[in-house]
Amino acid sequence: MPVMTKGPQGDDIVILSRKEYDQLIAATNEDAADAEILRRSIARVKSGEEETFTSAEVDAFLASKTPLAFFRKKRGISQDTLAKRAGITQSYLSEIEIGRKSGDVRTLRKLADALKVSLDNLVPEEPVEEITQRARAKKRKAS
Repeated sequence: MPVMTKGPQGDDIVILSRKEYDQLIAATNEDAADAEILRRSIARVKSGEEETFTSAEVDAFLASKTPLAFFRKKRGISQDTLAKRAGITQSYLSEIEIGRKSGDVRTLRKLADALKVSLDNLVPEEPVEEITQRARAKKRKAS
């Protein structure tokens, strides 16, 4: 428990236990690390290396069947145009977009390159349905 006292010149002094002091130092180091992560993120956004999304775009992403469908629409590219850029048929692209087919890695890489996104943006670690369900549940709790 901190103790407040006065120093010889009348200035306020706080005496902490070693445990409390160590916790403050750990929190300061964590804050400094968080600030560095934020600084790097801001630099990536400013350089165009990282993309940001409006609230409406997040809602559109959550409503999309797949990330591919979202990014294609966000970029304002028709299925036909994107399919030609990736060297596939429009019907095959449509099936990938609705999740009926997964697409091979080469095709997904061509699609990602055409959309100027990383392959990771098109292939989430978790199924989009799980991400969407969690986001909707979180939104309901916040309301």
